[in-house]
Amino acid sequence: MTKVLYDKDANMKLLEGKTVAVLGYGSQGHAHSQNLRDSGVSVVVGLHEGSRSRATAEKDGFEVYTVGEATKRADVVMFLMPDHVQGDIYRTQVAPNLKKGAALAFAHGFSVHFSQVEPGRENDVFMVAPKGPGHLVRRMYTEGRGVPCLLAVEQDASGQARELGLAYACAIGGGRAGVLSTTFKEETETDLFGEQAVLCGGITELIKAGFDTLVDAGYQPEIAYFECLNEMKLIVDLMYEGGMGWMRYSVSDTAKYGDLTAGKKVIDGHVRQKMKELLDDVQDGSFAKDWILENQCGRPRMKKWLDRENEHPIEAVGRELRGMMPWMDAKSAPGK
Repeated sequence: MTKVLYDKDANMKLLEGKTVAVLGYGSQGHAHSQNLRDSGVSVVVGLHEGSRSRATAEKDGFEVYTVGEATKRADVVMFLMPDHVQGDIYRTQVAPNLKKGAALAFAHGFSVHFSQVEPGRENDVFMVAPKGPGHLVRRMYTEGRGVPCLLAVEQDASGQARELGLAYACAIGGGRAGVLSTTFKEETETDLFGEQAVLCGGITELIKAGFDTLVDAGYQPEIAYFECLNEMKLIVDLMYEGGMGWMRYSVSDTAKYGDLTAGKKVIDGHVRQKMKELLDDVQDGSFAKDWILENQCGRPRMKKWLDRENEHPIEAVGRELRGMMPWMDAKSAPGK
């Protein structure tokens, strides 16, 4: 297993006297900015003109500049805006204003791994990727704890890129929980595959398939919703807390037997082959190319697909049933 690094392994002096420009002030941006500042690091925030996050960042006490102006002031530039805009922002606003020898930092490797951002040879390029959403990164920090982080170095111009990246990870709280080493390639490809095959694409299709199977067989949609979607949280929470073993220990013997006899019938060799094909598309850049082109065209297919998904009966049934659950802070996507 890769050696896990902690606060005691970091040289925090590498951040002394340096200014970090955090580009973006969304989920991760606000957490990185506030945690860095609370760790004694000088922070400025870079946002595009007209950003809705400007008022929030200023209210939180940060100096807010355009991306170009923030970059001019920075020794470390952390990219925390969406993947598909990073290439254009780097070429037009960051690269022309980057200090000689400044480091470029990322929380996801997509734009570097797929050559949307192509740094100069004189820049350190590292990644610090917290394995949790920004609000958790911030909350754990304020509680004296942290969220585990991944650390990768794509380019070590100074000879200290890894040490600088580790100091950054510890400054946002990662060193309290543990910092694991990876590469831009590994983080990017596993992240994209996991989202597509399991976490988002795989699980939503599995839930809908189960729901449709029950409803088509004549069962009530409300009952199908409870059995195929609502109870998913119970199972995922058990696995999150103690792995698959803890889930199997915690559910009924009947559920456990069904798990062991039926799971491989649903997720069979055909599904595993499809997963391999998805991974191939990620590895050879096909998915990245498709995603970049979709954005350049204004996302026409994505909008159509989302409209179709929102019209699935499971969504209407779910809204009705969640309204009956006062213990739940029920959410609804904008416009729904």
